[in-house]
Amino acid sequence: MTLFERVKETAKKRGYSLAELSRRAGIGQKSIYTWKPSKTYPNGVTPSREVLEKVSNELNVSVDYLLSGEEQKNETTKKVNIEELLDGTAMLTDRDGELTDSDRAALRALISTYLQSTEGRQRLKKYSNMELDDSGENGDD
Repeated sequence: MTLFERVKETAKKRGYSLAELSRRAGIGQKSIYTWKPSKTYPNGVTPSREVLEKVSNELNVSVDYLLSGEEQKNETTKKVNIEELLDGTAMLTDRDGELTDSDRAALRALISTYLQSTEGRQRLKKYSNMELDDSGENGDD
């Protein structure tokens, strides 16, 4: 599989068109198409390391994966801890960053239920390279 094919396939899995990926990565709209093998460039144009890093960051894969098909993730998958999410959510309140115990319990149940659903897990994985921390009922250790 060529670099172009690997980028195109990974972008599709993430729900991006190549134009959208180019925009998100901050590279020229047609840049990725130059990586496709052609008569002039039988192996396609090889992008700079900087461009490869921008694209790999948007796709949440390593540059090595784009070039060789190996080592798919940039980093170890992180675990979502619901308590950490709640601490971040507290800053959105008008109570000086404090949640009441009942607010905290309601949000914990809502987040936990959503993240345990198939859709919630898929979105979490797609957009954040994270997965639910199953170490405790609510993400607690």
